[in-house]
Amino acid sequence: MTKLTRTPEELQQALDHGGANGAVSLVPTMGALHSGHISLVREAQKLGNPVVVSIFVNPLQFAPGEDLDAYPRTLDEDLAKLESEGVEAVFAPSVSTMYPHGTRTTIHPGPLGAVLEGKTRPTHFAGVLTVVAKLFALTGATDAFFGEKDYQQLALIRQMVEDLHLPVRIHGCPIIREESGLALSSRNRYLSEAEQEAAMALSRALATGTYEAALAELDAAEGIELDYLEVTTPDLSEVPEGYHGPGRLLVAAKVGQTRLIDNAAIDI
Repeated sequence: MTKLTRTPEELQQALDHGGANGAVSLVPTMGALHSGHISLVREAQKLGNPVVVSIFVNPLQFAPGEDLDAYPRTLDEDLAKLESEGVEAVFAPSVSTMYPHGTRTTIHPGPLGAVLEGKTRPTHFAGVLTVVAKLFALTGATDAFFGEKDYQQLALIRQMVEDLHLPVRIHGCPIIREESGLALSSRNRYLSEAEQEAAMALSRALATGTYEAALAELDAAEGIELDYLEVTTPDLSEVPEGYHGPGRLLVAAKVGQTRLIDNAAIDI
């Protein structure tokens, strides 16, 4: 039976000291779980460690005017899904548990946090890195699983773990998509039927594999307000002149009132 825990002490009791050598696999989420989250759970279970899924809508990563209050909160449904997957424990702390002294110490993401998503959401990644570091500490995670849909987030978490010498192995997992190609996201539930159809242009654009063709696809699409379309190296660096090799094509756009992101590996 999946145990719902609200404090680090309850979580440690539920885990009973973790697996071999105290190993614990963590899947951090903000809830409103979909098949993408479940795919992370299944990857985590392959290690054979106890799996903890955290569910916490982190106020620190939302800027004023963003959808903090509207963000879907579906704890009972989430617990039922995780129970059916055989997850050992869910850690669903309160804001006061996570930030007992308010926003006092945060982690600065550095230059990589100021590009792409960071240009539009300048405080976002400091909030993400701070809560992820706290979740690592509070859960005792030795392994953590993140989806590649939030590719810049994944890159920054890897950077944080390396730079701060955190004893956590980071596992990046493939994007899970709907049959239409739309990347699964908890925010997809905001989309009307017409907006869902419009949003399919994002994955169609990425499937072209080049900046020029992707931009043409997005320019031809109706109902898409493009924020950025960028080609980078796999580590999100600027592509050097004359470079040939693996790259990443990343897009962000508003569809109606909903902001969506997606990305794909490409050959440059």
